[in-house]
Amino acid sequence: MHRRIIGSTLGLLLLLGTAAWAQTGPATLSVEKIHAKPAMQQAMQRAGKGNSLDRVTEAFDSQLLDRINSSRKFRVTAVSDLATLLKAVNRTNQSTETKTLTYGLIVTLDDFEDSTEQMNFPSLNQVGVKRKIRLSAVAKIYNLGIDPPELFETANIQVLQAGTRMDMGDLQKNAELTDALLLTSVQEAAQKIVDRVTDVVYPAKIMTRTDRQITINRGDGTGIAPGQLWTVFALGKALKDPDTGEVLGREEFVAGTARILSVQAKFTTAEVVDGGDRIREGMLLRLPAAPPPPPPPPSN
Repeated sequence: MHRRIIGSTLGLLLLLGTAAWAQTGPATLSVEKIHAKPAMQQAMQRAGKGNSLDRVTEAFDSQLLDRINSSRKFRVTAVSDLATLLKAVNRTNQSTETKTLTYGLIVTLDDFEDSTEQMNFPSLNQVGVKRKIRLSAVAKIYNLGIDPPELFETANIQVLQAGTRMDMGDLQKNAELTDALLLTSVQEAAQKIVDRVTDVVYPAKIMTRTDRQITINRGDGTGIAPGQLWTVFALGKALKDPDTGEVLGREEFVAGTARILSVQAKFTTAEVVDGGDRIREGMLLRLPAAPPPPPPPPSN
């Protein structure tokens, strides 16, 4: 379904191929090495944070590949740049009788903060240090099976992690705190990206239903977890832009809600909470977006 969510902010390129008519296995996902925007690289170097930025991009590469592999939805390969990948895709399409649909995901890292704030605790007669890591990214999915490539969907990716250590004089422990926050930050960002790619390429669907239990084509490593409440949607007619003639997607109607019971390697079981007989095989499911955090209390 062509859902466009325009965002801005991470620079990494992923590319994936799916069979156009008869996909019998996981899609191929080729991942380009992550880069930060030159302007941000220069700013981080001037601020003396170049090492932190390098650690983020290096960790992001490995964590993203790990999260993609854990999703069990893709065959993963790595490429150095888009040109190399396009040549490989063209050779593959020319050498096989089955035309392949090819998509690309570009994630550009263009905002990163690694800040330190000293904290005083007079009642404890101690001082501490607070570290904050902020990542901001935009993930863009392209349809590379046409010439020129077409933007398919985009999504904002934002992560904020903070931690406090009471022994500010121990520089080694403070460094460990920063490294731990960096790793947690990139793990969260990588998981959000993989969840988004999976949603676009493999929307969550009901495979079977028996009484009130349904089975979903999502497994471990795709952001699904026991206890979650997912909204079930029935699909209606295709929606076509009256000006361009482009098919924007299909009508969607809320059919009910399902609660996740157990998550296996490649599938998940859930129970129908409401919707009754309206919920059937083939319907889509989506996890509702989390509500925004409450505003901080006013300062005195």
